[in-house]
Amino acid sequence: MALVHNPIGTHVLVGGGLVKGALAHAEALGCEAIQVFIGNPRGWALSAGDPAEDRAFREECERRGLRVFIHAPYLVNLGSPTEKTYASSVAVVAHNLRRAAEIGAEGVVVHTGSYVDASGDPGLLAAAMARVRDGLLPVLDAISEESAPWLLLEPTAGQGRSLCAGVEDLVPYLAALDDHPKAGICLDTCHVFAAGAPLDEPGGASATVDRILEIGGPGRLRLVHANDSMDVRGAFKDRHQRIGHGHIGEGAFAELFAHPGLDGVPFILETPDSRDADSSDWEVLRRLRDQAVRDRHDHG
Repeated sequence: MALVHNPIGTHVLVGGGLVKGALAHAEALGCEAIQVFIGNPRGWALSAGDPAEDRAFREECERRGLRVFIHAPYLVNLGSPTEKTYASSVAVVAHNLRRAAEIGAEGVVVHTGSYVDASGDPGLLAAAMARVRDGLLPVLDAISEESAPWLLLEPTAGQGRSLCAGVEDLVPYLAALDDHPKAGICLDTCHVFAAGAPLDEPGGASATVDRILEIGGPGRLRLVHANDSMDVRGAFKDRHQRIGHGHIGEGAFAELFAHPGLDGVPFILETPDSRDADSSDWEVLRRLRDQAVRDRHDHG
């Protein structure tokens, strides 16, 4: 079997359960990787899961070589000044990491959060980063084993009072976590583009990955959310578009597939119709990946 340099997949729905829902949907789409919610994405409930189904899902994914990731609920905000939101966010992240281990997921994607207040008080950012540190370091220490799922930090598009929007903000964010070895990175192409990364320029995507690797070191960038953008670079708007139909364009994704620092890193689609079997995004990503593989083979 040919080596799959970058598994391609999408966020699939779990309605019907992990096996009859998520796994069946993944099979219908030909996914090599998937992302799921393991509870209500817009709620705080900690769903326990079913051990028998967890085991069946885990074993079947292992058999197929299907790589699995969990996305934490949207409500999570580890920088929130509201105590209930903050405490619930920490609990939900810890719970999602436990569930990741139970279903065989490689990591849990979590948005990096905001400090909410619009007053501009410079002390608010420092206070929010202290909350991130206090909340996440114990969670990270609890998953320090090499085989444990990763916590994957996803920088936001820069809307609101973001704690980590774009690539450069990863420097203080990771520093707040003592560059913990289980703090990974999820690169959302729409988010970093919205925050100013020049993905629409030739060489811009390669330079962006170079900088992420410089900041995080090897092995920390573990997932790509592959999304084009409805809006122009630097618009601070998180509106996903189909690949090649937005302001980023196909060229950026060709560069990402060709980048040796992304070898083996899955690409997860979150575009408007990526859960449809006839979505053009699948053909585009597979074509770009295959071209990158051929180019590497030709250059030896």
